[in-house]
Amino acid sequence: MEFGGESPHWNLVDEGRKHINLPRRFSFGNNEVDTEFASARSSCVSAASFPLWPISPETPWTRSPVRASLSPPLLYHCLASLHRSEGNIFSIAVTKDFVFTGSASSRIHAWRQPDCTEMGYIKATCGEIRAILAYGKMLFTAHGDYKIRVWDVSSTENFRPKKTITLPRRRSFFSYQKKNNQRHRDSISCIAYNHKEKLLYTGSWDKTVKVWRISEKLCVDSFVAHEGHVNAIVLNQEDGCVFTCSSDGAVKIWRRVFRESSHILTMTLKFQPSPVNTLALSLSPGECILYSGSSDGLINFWEKERMSGRYNHGGFLQGHHFAVLCLTTIKDLILSGSEDATIRIWRREEGNSFHSCLAVIDGHHGPVKCLAAALETEEIVMGLLVYSASLDQTFKVWRVKVYPAEIEKQGNSVANDQHAKTTDCKMSPVLSPSWVEKKIQGSDF
Repeated sequence: MEFGGESPHWNLVDEGRKHINLPRRFSFGNNEVDTEFASARSSCVSAASFPLWPISPETPWTRSPVRASLSPPLLYHCLASLHRSEGNIFSIAVTKDFVFTGSASSRIHAWRQPDCTEMGYIKATCGEIRAILAYGKMLFTAHGDYKIRVWDVSSTENFRPKKTITLPRRRSFFSYQKKNNQRHRDSISCIAYNHKEKLLYTGSWDKTVKVWRISEKLCVDSFVAHEGHVNAIVLNQEDGCVFTCSSDGAVKIWRRVFRESSHILTMTLKFQPSPVNTLALSLSPGECILYSGSSDGLINFWEKERMSGRYNHGGFLQGHHFAVLCLTTIKDLILSGSEDATIRIWRREEGNSFHSCLAVIDGHHGPVKCLAAALETEEIVMGLLVYSASLDQTFKVWRVKVYPAEIEKQGNSVANDQHAKTTDCKMSPVLSPSWVEKKIQGSDF
């Protein structure tokens, strides 16, 4: 393990952009994305403007109603675009002070919020850091040796993190003869943390979910969760429900047995064998909504019934051309990153299932693998910092301003005059030739 405090000279300009001729709706020359109102982009999801992807007639899914929004409900611009040939970035975690990125290398980079100044890095013995999770002053990281490490990142002035725990612990010589069920047998793909019970959940490509009690440094439960890779885990901190998704196309809900460590399956949400890559949970007073992103480009959502606690399918959001790889929620917003190299920002109307796509951000040149968001301001205009990483090996920071839904509705009457001008906008994926070549060769992302 090694700590580094010097900047590794990330390029502030994506060098690959100079050599790639991309089909784009807007041309910005050699500069990064400038400040733009998203009216033309948000109108791309209007059902009246564009035909959506065809849905199989026998599918049991129902499309979520989409509001056609022609006013500028969202303003965004790119604060920084950082590129370094250190391997693909697989994971992002955000704390009050820092942003952490994990990649195919053995380094975990730390950036200060909100100016994204690099503070240093942690160098572990094994790379392939596919999952990172931050809670308070703790940073959980999953490594290529199928182990989890816990770091104390409480020092904000001088970045000097301290490793506190390695899971599973190194076993003594006499215990090697015993069967070891604590260690995962394949890459750890996702992490979740139960704040109240102080339980850490890890999902792996070995199809299992393991539960760790941090205080005892022990694996207290291990179960086969799916028939395929476990791709994501999210937790409802209010009732302790655990949600998992997999390449087998299923989303499952688990509950911990009262006063015990074992978990039982309570519900399976499955419609078709399309792999499910990511999950996100949206919690608000009286509402709990589960979102899932799958390889068919759809974002499904389930709403929790207040009385029974059952999750009912509420519909799906359609807009991405290829697989949805990452999701995150903040307030009433849902952010999705896709294999089509775009980021979409959706807003759900309070009290119903209507969703609006506020913007389509196409600043990346490859699949958007991970997303994170932090709330900057919460006054009349909501301010966000959005962090995205792509398989084009770039890490981007976006400042997003979201106008209230009331202002959006007031502006619709004026924007209707511009409706004819926006209907010619084409929805085309923004892909680099190098990524297309990798896609054809069937390389794993």
